Amino acid sequence: MDAIIDMPPTATTTAGDEAIDLQAEFTQSGLAQVLGELDADLVGLGPVKKRLREIGSLLLVDRARAHFGLQAVSPTLHMSFTGNPGTGKTTVALRMAEILHRLGYVRKGHLVTVTRDDLVGQYIGHTAPKTKEVLKRAMGGVLFIDEAYYLYRPENERDYGQEAIEILLQVMENQRDDLVVILAGYGDRMERFFTANPGFRSRVAHHIDFPDYTGEELEAIGGRILDAMNYTLSPAAEEAFHRYVGLRMDQLHFANGRSIRNALDRARLRQANRLFASARPVTARDLTTIEAEDILASRVFSGGIDSYPPLPST
Repeated sequence: MDAIIDMPPTATTTAGDEAIDLQAEFTQSGLAQVLGELDADLVGLGPVKKRLREIGSLLLVDRARAHFGLQAVSPTLHMSFTGNPGTGKTTVALRMAEILHRLGYVRKGHLVTVTRDDLVGQYIGHTAPKTKEVLKRAMGGVLFIDEAYYLYRPENERDYGQEAIEILLQVMENQRDDLVVILAGYGDRMERFFTANPGFRSRVAHHIDFPDYTGEELEAIGGRILDAMNYTLSPAAEEAFHRYVGLRMDQLHFANGRSIRNALDRARLRQANRLFASARPVTARDLTTIEAEDILASRVFSGGIDSYPPLPST
């Protein structure tokens, strides 16, 4: 992949000057490996990958400044990931935890993923202990709060989400050297959440939007999923899958890559039932080939919604 910073090789112009080769640091820190794995694991998401490289550049330069004893305030690394379900937000959060750990900004580099239910109690006195326990587990790593806007429910006077918010804000400010918080969810809802809770907006330095996948990218994702499970599509099945993707993208509860994975799981189920019903010996080719009929049996082709119930926006 491209180098994280486009600059000429390090040189010294005065005797005794010390210089740091940022390109070498990029490789030796393991950052090149993490970003390379992200490129390999996730189809598309060009703007997201570009932003991660930019954040990596900032952190490398900040570390170089510290090496020379240049005074610098620790960067604010709390983030907001916005986008529709199935666009890779959780996967990128995991990679971000690796990046921060390799560069020395968090001690452990683990990712703790939670929702409102993990933070907010149902009764008086329950919320603070739940929130503090989650924060304790996340210290030294990254806390990923999915659908963070559900923490704020002003219409319910007896809701305890505000208590969790106040604890989170305090920790995000006072312990930002030991914890990075990533808030995630739909873009419009996150905007309303930040408007209603300006304390979060002022503490979140990096806002990253995850675009929906194109039809071509979704087909590529499907190909990778099948390859990983030692399945292939017959030529007729490839054409059927192409049609499936185009139809499914326009239906309700579409969840990008997650919907594609679910669709292929159902195709495998149909294939298994077809092979069993044939009552004949099967070959390795039979066992690894998805046929057009396994795709075309989907309700999508009859106008129905071929989907599991709506899932969280990760």
